[in-house]
Amino acid sequence: MILRGLVKIIYTNSDGGSRGNPGPGAIGIIVRDEGMIISKYSGFIGRNVTNNIAEYEALIMALRMAIKHTKKVTCILDSELVVKQLLGEYRIRDKKLLLLFLKVQKLQEEFEEIIYKYASRWDRFQLMADELVNEELDSNVKRTRWFFLNLL
Repeated sequence: MILRGLVKIIYTNSDGGSRGNPGPGAIGIIVRDEGMIISKYSGFIGRNVTNNIAEYEALIMALRMAIKHTKKVTCILDSELVVKQLLGEYRIRDKKLLLLFLKVQKLQEEFEEIIYKYASRWDRFQLMADELVNEELDSNVKRTRWFFLNLL
């Protein structure tokens, strides 16, 4: 988003979750300009996903969405683990998480500035992202039940 020749900072709130950990996983993203929501996204990401993988996948999608609007972004997550790994405060021991971390690093090259912030899951925009995750998981569970009931 360009404002009078200046690149404006936008915000993303991303969340990822799984039921079962590992289990069915989904992501939810809000892209916003302060309080105004620019876009939303939710998606199912697999049947055998951990919460941490879902959090990284949500951030990756948030970055892909943000680059369409600006070169400066503040990414807000409710995963302290992911934020601290991105800031270099925690090591990444899991090989799957390391691959996702490297995807984030590659996407960072497209931006002039990225700030990562941890926010409580009770933050109003985090609640919106969480709601998107749960709606996606709920609809996927219903589709799965319908499929198996029709097999009987």
